[in-house]
Order: sequence, then C-alpha cells, then structure tokens
Amino acid sequence: MVYRPNPFFATSSSFFFPSVGDQVDKAIDQTKQFGKDAQSKAGELASKADLKYQDAKEAVKVTVAPPPTGVDLYARFALAGALGCAITHGALTPVDVVKTKIQLEPEIYNKGMVGGFRQLIAKEGAGALLTGLGPTVVGYSIQGAFKFGGYEFWKKQAIDYLGIDKARENRQAVYLGASAIAEFFADIALCPLEATRIRLVSQPGFANGLAGGFARILREEGPGAFYAGFGPILFKQVPYTMAKFAVYEVAVENILSATGKSKDSLTPGQNTALSLGGGVIAGMAAAVISQPADTLLSKINKTKGLPGQSTTSRLIQMAGQLGPSGLFTGMGARLVMIGTLTAGQFAIYGDIKKALNATGGVEIAAVPK
Repeated sequence: MVYRPNPFFATSSSFFFPSVGDQVDKAIDQTKQFGKDAQSKAGELASKADLKYQDAKEAVKVTVAPPPTGVDLYARFALAGALGCAITHGALTPVDVVKTKIQLEPEIYNKGMVGGFRQLIAKEGAGALLTGLGPTVVGYSIQGAFKFGGYEFWKKQAIDYLGIDKARENRQAVYLGASAIAEFFADIALCPLEATRIRLVSQPGFANGLAGGFARILREEGPGAFYAGFGPILFKQVPYTMAKFAVYEVAVENILSATGKSKDSLTPGQNTALSLGGGVIAGMAAAVISQPADTLLSKINKTKGLPGQSTTSRLIQMAGQLGPSGLFTGMGARLVMIGTLTAGQFAIYGDIKKALNATGGVEIAAVPK
C-alpha cells in the first residue's frame, strides 16, 4: 500500500497554498515584529515625554524665579517710587502752579483754587498751567526714588537692629525714623530742581524751561542759590514724609482690621482701593502738617535775598510778615493736590512693585487676632 500524505498538513500542496502551518508561522513572526515595533514606539514616546518633562522643569525654573534681594530689590523699590512720584506730580502740575501763585501773590489770586485757575488762564494763557513741568517731573522722580527706596531700606535696617518683635511693638517709631532719614537724602537731590521750578512759576519769562532756568540761576547767583530754600524744604518735606508714611501704614492697618482680611487675601482691585484709601488719609494729614513750610519755601525762592542777609533771618522775617493765617494761604488747593497725589503715589507704587516682583519688603503691622 502506497503512503499518501494528508494534503491539509502538507507544507506545499495544491489543495491549500500556503498551508495552515505556514500561516501559523507567519502569524507568529508578525506578532513578534509587531511587539518589536510597539517596544520601539514606546521607547520613542518615553524619550519624548522625558524631554517634555525636562522642558517643563526648566520653564518652571524661569517662571518662578527667586525674589530679588539686596541692591536689586531696593533698586526696584526706588524705580517704583520714582515713577509714582513723577507721574503724580507731573499730572498735578497745574494745581501746583495755581497753589504757588496763591501763596506768592495772595492779593491778586484771592478767589480760591477754581478762581485761581480762571485768573491765571485769563492773565497768562492756558499754557501757564504747565509752567515748571520739566523740573517737577525730573525733581520728583529723583526724590521719589530716594524717598520710597530709602524708606524701605531704613525700615529694614531698623527691623534688623531691633528684631521683628520689638520693631512691631515700636512700629510707629520705625515708620517715623525711616521716613525722616530717607527724606533728608531725597531733599538734597530735590532742592535745586524745586528752586528752579518756583523761579519759573514766580517769574514768567525767566527762562524757557528746566535747562535754561537752572543755567541762569547758576550763572547769575551761584550754586548756593539752589540751596537757599534747603532749610524750608527740610522743614516742609521731612514732617510731610513722616506723616505720609506713618499715617498711611496706620490707615492701611486699621482698614484691614475693620474688614478682617489680610493683604495677601485681597484681589488686585481691592489692593489698589486700599492703597488709594490709605493714601488719601495720609495725604490730608501730611498737607496740613507741612503747609507753613511750603508757604515759606515758595516765598524764599521767589526772589534773591538782600546782600549779607542769611536764610534764617529771611525766614523769620517772612513768617512774621505772614502771620499764622498767611502761613496757611492756599491750604484748600494743597489739600486737593496732596491728598490726590499721595493716594496716586501709593497706588502706583504698589502696582509697580508687584510688576517688578519687588515683594521682599518686611511688614511689621500688628498681627491680626
């Protein structure tokens, strides 16, 4: 009997081509290849995922940069203060011009702030309202840098010296001391530019602007003329700044206490409103305290002193001539001006500090109960 292989299991047959065995082998090979491909794809995806993860880590490092410290931090405070003071003082130049006119010529400008605006525009034109804009912006930007940056710096020095707990217990003294020292140095920078501004306002046609006015005073009267009003400016600005910062800190502390919230929990809009509210209160207090010295400063920078006459004797003579009521001439205009610009300064300062990531200042307000 002859053997005949079963065509179903044959490796090569005309009945099944290819055979089931070949099909099984092929399927096994395809499965192995698919596994290898899947393993390769998985490795490729894992590699890409790891790269993405590393990129994400680097992005986080860039985004969440450490807060500035040292000189970098105080430079940011100074920049924020410079911008806040330059913007607010520059915007309120017309009010400052009218206020100065009322102080220097009360016999003419005696119809209040609104009346003063009308009188000045009628007499010298609308352009006169911007007299002294250049020295105002430049002078107060420099002063603002020293004032706000210096305040943060000297406050930190006091806290480091006293310790946080003792500084918190004596925070009013810290506020007053830090602001006084900061303002002293700020006034050294401000005084020449303030003298130029007042001369431009008090003597129309004296010069075409900051550079011309500064050069003429230097040429005709010498460097000492720029500091003829240094005593009055200290007498005006130091108490003003002390009241400004101390009252602001207390006002903000009490507002937060009344609402039962902390600064960190406030929205950006609420923080701005808090700065504006505290600034208005601080500005009003600072305006009243510094008004007599502001009047004397305007008077002493209006004209040159007599040969051999000292600044002190001129101030005493002017104060005697003006009397208590005269020293508070222009109080209404100054309340509007100082209240507005102080509120604006603190609001702008706070917003710019956040934009610059300058959040390293030490807070010593009372701990909420």
